[in-house]
Amino acid sequence: MTTYAGKLLRINLTDSTWQEEEISETSYKLYLSARGLAAKYLYDELRPHVDPLDPENRLIFSIGILAATGLQGFSKWCVTSKSPLTNTVFRSISGGNFGVWMKYAGYDLMIIQGKAAVPSYLYLDTNGLQFHPAGSLLGLDPRELQEKLKEIHGSRTESACIGLAGEKLVRYAAICAGERTAARGGMGTVMGAKNLKAVAINVPVQKPAAFHESEFEALVKEQIHILKGHPRRENMNTFGTPYITTVVNALGVLPVRNFQEGSIQQVEDISGDVFYALKRAKAGCYHCMTRCGGMRNVTNGPFKDSMIDGPEYETIYAFGPLLGITDKQFIINANAACDYYGIDTISTGVCIAFACELFEKGILTTADTDGLDLSWGNKHSIFSLIKKIGKREGFGHLLGEGVKIAAGDIGADASSYAMHIKGLELPGYDPRGIKGYGLSMATSNIGGSHMYGRPRAELAGKIDPFTEEGKGASIAKVQKEQAVEDSLIACTFGNSGLDVAKYAQLLTTAAGMEEFTEENNLFRIGERILCIERCFNIREGFGRKDDSLPTRLTSEPLRKAGASTGQVVRSLETLLDEYYEALGYTAQGVPSAEKMSDLGIEE
Repeated sequence: MTTYAGKLLRINLTDSTWQEEEISETSYKLYLSARGLAAKYLYDELRPHVDPLDPENRLIFSIGILAATGLQGFSKWCVTSKSPLTNTVFRSISGGNFGVWMKYAGYDLMIIQGKAAVPSYLYLDTNGLQFHPAGSLLGLDPRELQEKLKEIHGSRTESACIGLAGEKLVRYAAICAGERTAARGGMGTVMGAKNLKAVAINVPVQKPAAFHESEFEALVKEQIHILKGHPRRENMNTFGTPYITTVVNALGVLPVRNFQEGSIQQVEDISGDVFYALKRAKAGCYHCMTRCGGMRNVTNGPFKDSMIDGPEYETIYAFGPLLGITDKQFIINANAACDYYGIDTISTGVCIAFACELFEKGILTTADTDGLDLSWGNKHSIFSLIKKIGKREGFGHLLGEGVKIAAGDIGADASSYAMHIKGLELPGYDPRGIKGYGLSMATSNIGGSHMYGRPRAELAGKIDPFTEEGKGASIAKVQKEQAVEDSLIACTFGNSGLDVAKYAQLLTTAAGMEEFTEENNLFRIGERILCIERCFNIREGFGRKDDSLPTRLTSEPLRKAGASTGQVVRSLETLLDEYYEALGYTAQGVPSAEKMSDLGIEE
């Protein structure tokens, strides 16, 4: 008995075939599961320089080794591919029930390749996999589509699907499951390029049994006891992530008006307390008592007079201060519009903020924007632009390419205002005021993500966030730890009170592999995952030149940012040297032959 399935489902859409394959025990020992295992398969199977929207690209759904076991906060799922936004390896993580249903079906991975001849969806039950035409489902939003699939296949059906933006190949289209999304990096775009509208699963409950069952159950009870009284869990259960808004504003790192400033007045209008007052019901993922989500009323747009689970902090940032807005209901409505079309709220908000600044600078006029006045805070125009992006219409077609491509098409110094790293639009933390975050985002193998390695000590004030030396090793360490967490998958909001030592105990008793006993070995697995992701990118032509930050962050001092006022990232090159040295990479950011050999990675 063990908690890993030991199997994957390989699906070829081109010829409508599928087969089961074994996953070796060695693969789990080297890469755990989810993010790590999927990155290994993508590296091995995808030849260099394949266009992300080519049928040859892989779309890999994965679930963690500890999922569906009774542990709280370990049942998220991951989707991995080559990103159409960044051309790098990419992973996006989502919650809800879909991943658990995949586990119940007996698979830790689903690898999808090829392209269907006509719009299609996949249906998996106890009789195997079926290929269905999806022509009648095109244009349905994710909520309508999931309800329709329940009508067709039964009320216990769980689905991962795309909306209109995925069909139209908006480069930051999301994959939606329940009320949650794998939003970042355009994983829904890859799905749309494969003519795949949805993956639906309806199978009986088949919970995995731990190798050392009694010991594992004792650890589960211990975790539940820790969570019940943990102040972070209680805070997340009450407020969710919206409480972060005022914290980040006080630090002076809340990006305002496309990263021109670091704080905003009237921030209390969009505080955690305000969004708590608007919460009508709690929401959360499978078997997680944290329940950090919250259902709130929508008053405008396609989901008007319904409720959505949101907004999270990143959405508050992207449709609030980043656009010069502190209107709580507008942020909820904008969130709902993105859910309706199936697009990433961060990338959408950053693309619109980019356009607003170009409008402010006179680089764009109403002649370019379909007549929209994109002055800061113009909520009517901004809401209209969300719809245009989701439908890929007019000016929205250009912004649907992401800021990197859009800036190149616009020209006229537009790239100076495009806030991205490797093509991925930036999240709601200004690196000028948290230098460790600057290094982590710059070196992230998926681009500008706040979830690739978080400098918690700097955010908590335990380490000076303004210093620009001596942080290479610490950032390498938190990135390794994040790789482990993403490969379990341990939810960032549901893992309160746990650390790598506790993960080692859980893994050993659940999977029965003594290799997981040592905490240091888990860090080594994390390092191996970082390395194989970087090797994928090196093979695609990435290197030190791409481990960079937008020019604004390295040349323009931060304004209106409290203690962070005047900060700029001046010594990124020094930090990169430290980081590469800590991981055994060359000065150009390439894993050395010795390092690859040491980690058992073949070129």
